Amino acid sequence: MRIFVTGASGWIGSAVVPELISAGHQVLGLARSDASAQAVADLGAEVLRGDLDDTDVLRAGALDSDGVIHLAFVVPSVTEAATRTDATAIQTFATSLAGSGKPLVISGATLVTPGRPATERDELVPAGPIAARITNMRAALAAADSGVRTCLVMLPRSVHGQGERHGFIPQLITAARAKGVCGYIGDGASRWPAVHVKDAARLYRLAIEHAPAGAVLNAVGDEGVPTRDIVETIGRHLNLPARSMPAEEFEGMLVRLLSTDMPASSTITQDLLSWKPTHPGLIEDIEQGHYFT
Repeated sequence: MRIFVTGASGWIGSAVVPELISAGHQVLGLARSDASAQAVADLGAEVLRGDLDDTDVLRAGALDSDGVIHLAFVVPSVTEAATRTDATAIQTFATSLAGSGKPLVISGATLVTPGRPATERDELVPAGPIAARITNMRAALAAADSGVRTCLVMLPRSVHGQGERHGFIPQLITAARAKGVCGYIGDGASRWPAVHVKDAARLYRLAIEHAPAGAVLNAVGDEGVPTRDIVETIGRHLNLPARSMPAEEFEGMLVRLLSTDMPASSTITQDLLSWKPTHPGLIEDIEQGHYFT
């Protein structure tokens, strides 16, 4: 297949593109800058210059391909402008592929279901800080009614691995170094789902190849890692104490992420696509030390 990938030079895209190519697919990667274009070319993909605001470019990429994997997102992801751009991009892909039966894989985020792990069968209710993104996910799934083999890959809070520089683990490390202490909120029992970036990449490939229309897939390796375990592991490597800290000591999304229990299951996904995470889990990955070099 010839697959159009947005976000091809990003953290997840840089794992997805080689995974696709190694399986025999051709990749057309969207790149908005010279640096991104070079990164995409270095991965072995063809480059299409443009960005998410250029619907003509997005349409051309979709029509020139056998399927689309949409990874890119304008940051910061909580802004109204970013979610509006994402909605327009998804609509452009859905319209371009309508009636073709071609696959459209959209990235989402695992849900929060109080009292139990989230599953692939939980209803996508637009609520909370990512309500607008959930609305976009629902719109993507609706494209299945127009003859598009659309599905969602729901990413957990941590997509980890060697080379990660901007996710929540690096943010925790940066905060700990600045404060001289590694902090969690409350008793640290709140849990993060996580997945190794190479396991996530394999799921994207399986999704574009085999996922049925309307499928929701949870890209989860670790169902839920207690934040206290994460913080204490970081503390050992930094030789800093780990302790509970007031929520006011943290900034941005870290407050919610450290205080909300949000485990998620991938049992349905694993059964549906014969996908099984094989790379190191989050704690094992942190223990390898590459986050601290």
